[in-house]
Amino acid sequence: MPKAKSHSGAKKRFSVTKNGKIKRAKQGCSHILTKKAPKRKRNLRKATYVSETQEKTIIRMI
Repeated sequence: MPKAKSHSGAKKRFSVTKNGKIKRAKQGCSHILTKKAPKRKRNLRKATYVSETQEKTIIRMI
């Protein structure tokens, strides 16, 4: 059976931390920023973790 290929889009978007959690960037900070409040934009810069329900799927993709 051939090797499973990793998803190139997922490789660029997700990274695994030491504790095994998957880190991701928040969505909604690339365009149409004029109507968003500065506080909201500031919080969108911060990274967050993938939910437990999606972890298994993303690990398979990476």
